[in-house]
Amino acid sequence: MLVALERFDLRIPGCRSLKEKRHVLKSLTGAIRSTFNVSVAEVDHHDLWQRTAIAVAATGAEQYHVRKVMQQVERFVEAWGQVEVIDVSVTLHYPDE
Repeated sequence: MLVALERFDLRIPGCRSLKEKRHVLKSLTGAIRSTFNVSVAEVDHHDLWQRTAIAVAATGAEQYHVRKVMQQVERFVEAWGQVEVIDVSVTLHYPDE
């Protein structure tokens, strides 16, 4: 078993309030959850209007499968019109080791 963790540092251009940021984030994270079988959470920049960081986690038995899911999630986030991707990092964790 392994766990894949992907972190996205995002910019939300045109966002003028935390309420607007929450709306954008809620729609993005909800769309990721409904499209892919993954967990999603905001993990940084909670008090900044135009910045956020989200983490996406997936588990699986095969490295190929979780890498494929993470690549699909990355393409999905990059295509989301309301955010700009600043940075992406992916790590794989093997709990059995």
